[in-house]
Amino acid sequence: MAHEKSDNKLIMFINGAGVAIAYGMLGISLWLSPDVPLSTKGFWAMSVMMLTLALVNFVKYRFDEKMSEDRIQRIEDAKNEKLLSDYVSESN
Repeated sequence: MAHEKSDNKLIMFINGAGVAIAYGMLGISLWLSPDVPLSTKGFWAMSVMMLTLALVNFVKYRFDEKMSEDRIQRIEDAKNEKLLSDYVSESN
């Protein structure tokens, strides 16, 4: 099975840079906001971090589920191929 080169690393780098820039801009805006008390800034920062953690976990579990389904499908395909090859060899 030949592996084709994909652009996943580039896409992940661009997305990671975008996330880093967004966090930086959010942090700067929270830090420089004079009308918001420090306790509210901290709450917002914790909320953003918890949301990020939840999204990372969601994506990870979805990816793990997809990998598990793919693995089960490959096992089923191999089992079916073995049954077919056994049937063909018995009928000859």
